[in-house]
Amino acid sequence: MTEIIIDKRFCGPPNSGNGGYVCGRLAQHIPGGAEVTLRAPPPLDTPLDAVATDDGTWELRDGAKVVATGRAARVELARVETTSFEQACAAELLTPVKPHEHPLPTCFVCGPARAKGDGLRIFAGSLGRHAHAPVLAASWTPDPNLAAEDGFVAPEFLWSALDCPTGFACNCDPQSDSYDKTPLLLGRMSARIEARPSPGDRCIITAWPTGRDGRKRSAEAALHDESGKLLAVARSTWIAVEREIQLGRG
Repeated sequence: MTEIIIDKRFCGPPNSGNGGYVCGRLAQHIPGGAEVTLRAPPPLDTPLDAVATDDGTWELRDGAKVVATGRAARVELARVETTSFEQACAAELLTPVKPHEHPLPTCFVCGPARAKGDGLRIFAGSLGRHAHAPVLAASWTPDPNLAAEDGFVAPEFLWSALDCPTGFACNCDPQSDSYDKTPLLLGRMSARIEARPSPGDRCIITAWPTGRDGRKRSAEAALHDESGKLLAVARSTWIAVEREIQLGRG
């Protein structure tokens, strides 16, 4: 059993952890690709227990409550989109959520109210239509404070960087290219890390929707370095919720 504390810096909604960051923290216990399912809003500044179960999965527990479960998984995408760093920067100018309209302005990953070096400030915007589906892109240059002890960016921040862009992609209608502003919460995320960048490396994130089923919306994402090397891929399932639920008030 290992204790995990989600610092308030790593919030998604104001009073709970960013989903990708939390998934990445639990996934550290799982070699290779991992799938993490969020079962309750991860509380901030609270000692949580990461516990290995008899069937080989891991649970993140807040006392008796299971916050998340994780297991080993093959994470293979049917396609992987990429673009240049310059095109990713241009796409950010087309982000469908303007700063004054952002539903979670203090989100660690995509919140416009977070200062540079504090939040990741990843603002995915339209790259156009590829392979009959819209694709979003964003640039990301990891800050030095994201480094792990080995000098490379810590894995949980790669999970984080791939999280919110898939949420933005889930609100893109694959058929019409229109964008809706349905409140969403991350339900499940799978990721595979091929290599980790160094702080200061210029990286490119791409994300695209893959389907909808009732309240569930799915998307995929990829992280490349500026030379085009694949660093990580992710699959995410988001759940459409009421606004009060998204804010943790429901």
